[in-house]
Amino acid sequence: MIESAMTEATMIEVNGLRKLYDDYLAVDGVSFSLRSGSVCGLVGANGAGKTTTMRCLAGLMPATDGKMTVAGHAVSTDSIELKKCLAYVPDDPPLFDDLSVREHLHFIGRIYRVEGYVEKSQALITQFDLIAKADAGATTLSRGMRQKLAIACAYLYDPSVLLLDEPMTGLDPPGIRILLDSIRQRAAKGATVILSSHLLPMIEEVCTDLMMMRQGVVDYFGNVSDLRNRHPESTSLESAYFAATQLHEQANPSQAVGVLA
Repeated sequence: MIESAMTEATMIEVNGLRKLYDDYLAVDGVSFSLRSGSVCGLVGANGAGKTTTMRCLAGLMPATDGKMTVAGHAVSTDSIELKKCLAYVPDDPPLFDDLSVREHLHFIGRIYRVEGYVEKSQALITQFDLIAKADAGATTLSRGMRQKLAIACAYLYDPSVLLLDEPMTGLDPPGIRILLDSIRQRAAKGATVILSSHLLPMIEEVCTDLMMMRQGVVDYFGNVSDLRNRHPESTSLESAYFAATQLHEQANPSQAVGVLA
């Protein structure tokens, strides 16, 4: 749990992750590690294996092969400890239809035994501009408000690892700015964040690392500035991504797939 800035320990370790659905290999030999305070942008075309990787890392589906640890806990065996230190927010977060915004947060606070959860809930409601909807039911919320509520619930118990799958879906520009600022603040306190997004111009300013996936494999993993240095003609992370993708497709024409949707 985050209470003060952590030392730069390895928080996520993935070695040889493979996920097979029947006869379809969705993730093939993915390996990477992230230290505390890192914000890793996870990018790639639709169907590249991004969500599967995140769901396996969150312990929501079993890996076919490979080893994964989060904050020193083995994903395959330490499920209870994993849930205490990790939060996963999917691109279409499930909410409880019968609970209001405030009740969602209070429920999470009680489940995770968060000290002072009432005050922390109110602070998050304010931070994510949900005050006007604090007592409204989940079914009355817009797509963007549902997203903000799910992120607030994830933040409430201060997980040391955050997995955010397309968290900007449905958010308006002020909402995106609030989210990115909050990610930066969490990372500064030691949280490790994996942020899956197609909006490279939006995430460039907060990401320290980048992982590019294609057809279940990792094409690039490393520092954001290193990728841009490899393509000095690029003026942004987005243009560096497209340059790297184009080089790969030229070298492997039979494996060319669609780029970011």
